[in-house]
Amino acid sequence: MSSGFFQPISGMDLPRFAGVPSFMRLPVMDLDHARIKDVDVGLIGVPWDSGTTNRPGPRHGPRQLRDASTMIRAQNGATGVRPFDLINCADLGDVGPNPADIPDSMQRITAFFDDVLALGITPLTAGGDHLTSLPILRSLAKDNPVGMVHFDSHTDLYHSYFGGTMYTHGTPFRRAVEEGLLDPKRVVQIGIRGSTYDNEDTDFAKSVGIRVIRIEEFFKRGLEDVMGEAREIVGKEPTYVSYDIDFVDPTFAPGTGTPEVGGPNSFQALEVVRKLDGLNIIGADMVEVSPPFDSSGGTAFLGVSVMFELLCVMATHLTTR
Repeated sequence: MSSGFFQPISGMDLPRFAGVPSFMRLPVMDLDHARIKDVDVGLIGVPWDSGTTNRPGPRHGPRQLRDASTMIRAQNGATGVRPFDLINCADLGDVGPNPADIPDSMQRITAFFDDVLALGITPLTAGGDHLTSLPILRSLAKDNPVGMVHFDSHTDLYHSYFGGTMYTHGTPFRRAVEEGLLDPKRVVQIGIRGSTYDNEDTDFAKSVGIRVIRIEEFFKRGLEDVMGEAREIVGKEPTYVSYDIDFVDPTFAPGTGTPEVGGPNSFQALEVVRKLDGLNIIGADMVEVSPPFDSSGGTAFLGVSVMFELLCVMATHLTTR
């Protein structure tokens, strides 16, 4: 049961447009805070997009996501879950990247998450481009490979870009499999669509046993059936959830670097997360929100709404395990 210290500020006490924004109006704590060991789930920003290969901007995502998250209230209207009553949550601030050096930034991110895990805190991350997931997995899965439910319009399984660049937002999960961070037979990718360069990424997925569910199959079978299969694939073992906002159709989420038409709507974007209830989620991320292409702020609000849904299923698991 969460203590009063970890309760978000209510809009009944301070208007949601007022005050200094933090993730979901939670207390902001650094890792040396006197009460840091009381935190169950830490919300973390990784403002970094050095892996972007086309339209930049996700480095500004965590700041806009924080601002949009002040609209989140304490109770999930669909499921009735009150995550802030179940567990202690806090905004743990941002990982400071080196915007001029990809390897150094990845080392900084991994080191930060190592410290978070050493404190027994489960991380919920706001990126950042999708390369952000790799250094996080280097921390979470350094001892044993984990499964993953991946919502995206792209597989991010390419070997390299531009003749040998190994670290971009199109390669993180290829590296994660090669480094033994992901158990490919417990990885499912949902929502894949759009034009492609070739079949290299999907050929790799087939060769190692990654289940790729294209958007055509998603719509033909239906959300309930697809998510039932996803739960079977990852099972009850430790699982990471990676959610790229471009999983959602750009009609509903235009603020992203590599949009692909023909995707799920905003309701389906939330519902797929609700169907993760009961999984052993050891961490999750929301990536690729790009404020320069999000003039209305609607993409960021959808992004933090997905984060809230993730927090709800994580809180339920943490209180029942």
